[in-house]
Amino acid sequence: MKKSEFTIEGMSCGHCVMAVKKELSKIEHLIIEDVQIGKAVVAYDESTVNETAIIAAIDEAGFKVI
Repeated sequence: MKKSEFTIEGMSCGHCVMAVKKELSKIEHLIIEDVQIGKAVVAYDESTVNETAIIAAIDEAGFKVI
């Protein structure tokens, strides 16, 4: 399992946190370890999930990974 932390721009409240969690939860084989304002920490198997998919999910929630 690979563990990665993503810095996220534009989050400012609990609703933002929930939006990111909701989109990340749609990715199979991804474990959401922590989502806070400004960051997300996830664990995943690199053979089934890649960082591009994680970044795309955060984008879909309306935020930008920096």
